[in-house]
Amino acid sequence: MSDAAIKLHVNGREVTVSADDADMSLAEYLHERLDLTGTKVCCGIGVCRACTVGLRYRPEALMEKTLACATTVSTVANQHVYTVESLAQGSRLSALQQSFLESFAFQCGYCTPGFLMAATAMLDHLRQYGLPADRLDEAIDTWVGGNLCRCTGYIKYREAIRKVAQAQLKGGAGS
Repeated sequence: MSDAAIKLHVNGREVTVSADDADMSLAEYLHERLDLTGTKVCCGIGVCRACTVGLRYRPEALMEKTLACATTVSTVANQHVYTVESLAQGSRLSALQQSFLESFAFQCGYCTPGFLMAATAMLDHLRQYGLPADRLDEAIDTWVGGNLCRCTGYIKYREAIRKVAQAQLKGGAGS
């Protein structure tokens, strides 16, 4: 890596990363340098997906899901990273967070940020492209099916995500 600092945006805020930190994992950087500890690291090799964050190449681009434990800071230079901390507006939870809460869609909660961020990326794509209602479960499987939950809360996660996605597809409150 060169001696030059790099810039990126995290939760809407521009961040300057020193050259010394450029090869640090994104998850470690978020925790250690920005004190954003909502992104969890479990396996450390991108298999469990607890470390999922959102990534946009430009602010107006569609959100993609990214594994923060397996991504170096330098690979997201000049991009926009979103962590679970970005979802709520002050003390007001996002529709997805509220649905998780109302559906009791977590037990220990460790994997919840990864599920939330993967589902947030899915909802961003649904907002742009739509989806026939009969393909919603398939979309949920595609976007969050690889996320692991040691407490086996998959049914509740799917129910919470489906509720918000259905409302969004109908142009309702989850939009």
